[in-house]
Amino acid sequence: MAIYRMILNETSHFGPGAISVLPGEIKSRGFKKAFVCSDKDLLKFGVTQKVTALLGKENFPYEIYSEIKQNPTVANVQGGVEAFKKSGADFIIAIGGGSSMDTAKAVGIIINNPEFADVKSLAGESPTKNKAVPIIAIPTTAGTAAEVTMNYVITDEEKQVKFPCVDPHDIPVVAIVDAEMMSSMPKSLTANTGMDALTHAIEGYTANGAWEMTDMLNLKAIELIARSLRKAVENETDARFDMSIGQYLTGMGFSNCGLGIVHSMAHQLGGVYDTPHGIANAVILPYVMKYNAPYTGEKFREIARVMGVKGVDEMSEDEYRQAAVDAVIQLSKDVGIPQTLSEIGVKEEDIPRLSEAAFVDGCTGGNPRPTSVAEIAEIYKTAL
Repeated sequence: MAIYRMILNETSHFGPGAISVLPGEIKSRGFKKAFVCSDKDLLKFGVTQKVTALLGKENFPYEIYSEIKQNPTVANVQGGVEAFKKSGADFIIAIGGGSSMDTAKAVGIIINNPEFADVKSLAGESPTKNKAVPIIAIPTTAGTAAEVTMNYVITDEEKQVKFPCVDPHDIPVVAIVDAEMMSSMPKSLTANTGMDALTHAIEGYTANGAWEMTDMLNLKAIELIARSLRKAVENETDARFDMSIGQYLTGMGFSNCGLGIVHSMAHQLGGVYDTPHGIANAVILPYVMKYNAPYTGEKFREIARVMGVKGVDEMSEDEYRQAAVDAVIQLSKDVGIPQTLSEIGVKEEDIPRLSEAAFVDGCTGGNPRPTSVAEIAEIYKTAL
């Protein structure tokens, strides 16, 4: 019998206005100074200030680090490490989407494991010995679930590749999932990050490492996202809340069972073209679903069911598998996602190197269908 592992974060708070618990969490843990990781856009639009205002009200010292790209780089992380050392901080507050949180995780890990200062040696299953500097994570998007996962992704700009890192030592000690922090997201970002969450849930549900507990989390996440994303794009309050929970549930799920080649392929688009991760995943997802379908048993029937497809029990295997793919495509279209890779600037001449890098990506081993460089290249070509 297989042995399964579940690793989750320590404490999470949910609901409108949940960021109000931040000062109490800081005081109860005895922290002295915050190192705030948040990108320039969140500062520009006043989102970060919703959190720093709470710190200021309590006269709690902090410094802000905002040199963060949408696909955070080795240089971003190394700059953050030096800034943290100079700051005198003893914990990190990560405010934002995956970019801010991935940067914070890498910084926190390296501070307490300085032998990984090159950043690149953290790729794959990171062999660190010490827990990261304590991180309080406050997501402003409903997509990556980085506040609850043991995963983060960094871009090697020199080689133009993104490398995923998996490390239980990087999980934030506190997650504050406040849908009000997501209300200022523009429609396009809501759509992109929401489809990122759906990709996590579908890939996690069908991954080689999936089992009953992760299936429970990922399938519920698919249901919540499918019924809420369209309304969240229109900034409906209840839908924002449902999306915040859906992306969190799949974070708990996929972090403990793995992903697949949607992510392997999307990582390369981020590395070569700096494509936002959610868009890359969203475009590739239905093409990979169709490719993987023969290796997914009856799971596509359940995906179709929770996405609102009627009559799935009367469908043949081929019919319910196609219905699941069609439901994903329709949702993607409804929220304004591009449908082909050519629409987001992917060039056919780059497919050989994209395919080679995707094949050796850390997520490939989780894919339910055994693959090859040639077959990944065919998916890229089909998606053009």
